[in-house]
Amino acid sequence: MSIHIAAKMGEIVDTVLLPGDPKRAKWIAEKYLEDVVCYSDIRGMFGFTGVYKGKRISVQGTGMGIPSMSIYATELMKDYGVKNLIRVGSAGSYQKEIKIRDVVVAMSASTDSNINNRRFPNGNFSPTANFELFEKLLETSKELKINIKAGNVLTSDEFYNDDPNYYKKWADFGVLAVEMETAGLYTLASKYKTKALSILTVSDSLVSPEITTSEEREKSFSEMIELALETAVKIK
Repeated sequence: MSIHIAAKMGEIVDTVLLPGDPKRAKWIAEKYLEDVVCYSDIRGMFGFTGVYKGKRISVQGTGMGIPSMSIYATELMKDYGVKNLIRVGSAGSYQKEIKIRDVVVAMSASTDSNINNRRFPNGNFSPTANFELFEKLLETSKELKINIKAGNVLTSDEFYNDDPNYYKKWADFGVLAVEMETAGLYTLASKYKTKALSILTVSDSLVSPEITTSEEREKSFSEMIELALETAVKIK
């Protein structure tokens, strides 16, 4: 039994969806899963297991930022033996061609966090998505006719940056969008020999005035969730 999740063995299955918002975890479970069991509500960070198209899938909230994500991802892999982690989160666009509600898949994750510098002094570890999950997602996106944008994202430690032009250098080097968890997830998945993939819905933009509401972020990202669930069903 882990410290922050405290589920019993067997209550969490091999494949877990990871929304940052615990209310989104609850929404996913109630909308898409059958025979749902809430295995954890510690600190209000909900975790559920249910059935989607005959396959048992878990959904675990992770909170915001690398430190919070790292706690839940580590316990899921280390204490419960989870094999497949699929982040379903929101992101801010860095590119004009990436619009609000577009789906972005993180093939790799740059970061301004110091967490990997502490692990790899005098080096730069480059965390990437698992190819097998990415390949299954591409297949699924074609079947569902969901257009995706795939590439490098920035995992940032700051939501509110003092420099309004901070994003431009990253954008100039082709970074698609910014979020706060993926680099931490991909790094830990590499450590624990686990498959991980981050699927993101664009909720706002650094190059456009468009923005989604907090309610939309919680409940309206259906394309991303369906893409994640249909990809999860394909995992053997």
